[in-house]
Amino acid sequence: MDPSSHSMRFFRTGVSDPSEGLPPFTVVGYLDDQPFLYYDWRTRKDQPKCSWIRKVEKDDPDYWERNTQISWNTEQVFKVRLVNVPKYYNQSGGLHTWQEMYGCELRADGSTVALDEYAYDGKTYLSFDKETLTWTAADAAAQVTKRKLEAEPAIAQRNKAYLEGFCVETLQRLVGYAEGALQRKGEEGRDGTETLTCRAFGFYPKEIDIVWTKDGEVWLQDTFSGVVAPNSDGTYHAWASVRLDPQDRDRYRCRVGHDSLLGPLGFAWEEPDGERRVGAGASPRGAAWGAVPFPPTGRPPVSRPQAAWHTPPPPGVFRVQSAFSGFSTL
Repeated sequence: MDPSSHSMRFFRTGVSDPSEGLPPFTVVGYLDDQPFLYYDWRTRKDQPKCSWIRKVEKDDPDYWERNTQISWNTEQVFKVRLVNVPKYYNQSGGLHTWQEMYGCELRADGSTVALDEYAYDGKTYLSFDKETLTWTAADAAAQVTKRKLEAEPAIAQRNKAYLEGFCVETLQRLVGYAEGALQRKGEEGRDGTETLTCRAFGFYPKEIDIVWTKDGEVWLQDTFSGVVAPNSDGTYHAWASVRLDPQDRDRYRCRVGHDSLLGPLGFAWEEPDGERRVGAGASPRGAAWGAVPFPPTGRPPVSRPQAAWHTPPPPGVFRVQSAFSGFSTL
């Protein structure tokens, strides 16, 4: 992200079975890469995550009460989603997650970018396009939710109004409160945490499983997976991020599962100049950086996932690097 651009985004996660030791519902708000708000599931209240956000209380005394009410209402909605959505997949029981990432970015040229995406069990489920007021479903199950949302067009109108209006206004206000506290992209946050992002690109078919593990176990706290989006060549790209303590970095791995692989592969964070090879022949012949030439059938062959941060690496390279550049990378 351009240093003069700023973003505000919120990550919400609901868990179907809190008995697994996970909080039933979490919310974390970020200004650029710095967390400023979180929902304490024990007290059921929104709380400040940094010192500068306290300045909002002078101009907006009801800020925390209002946001707490929004978080509490959202928690109830997520509970319903975690009852209904598994049924669409003919699932019963087990641990499931429902996540949302939404927010806006204000760029240096004055233009804005908005995002509102949902994920089920770490995979893209539904996304909203404010320009067309339409919902994009990732599969047949998500079509059920899409039809319900389309039956209430006022929801799309409210989302658009928020993303284009209140979201941008709040972002501008928070940037003013933060003043010099904002960190450059790639630096650790004020609370000592950092974000690692695992980004896969150039794979086909579309279905891919990207999760973060901690000490070998799937880790859901402070994680979110982005949309599996198409490339111009018919392949796809996707990402998953995790917020963590840098001292625990070696305990985390990005695990990638794809039809082109013999089995799930795990990747650790490496220095910016470091790289980890997926294996010989990871990219099909003719690939510049994982871009696949279309065969006569008009469908790309199976392509193994690769990954990069901002710019594509050589074929077969998978990287996990620090920081998150905001919506502009999606």
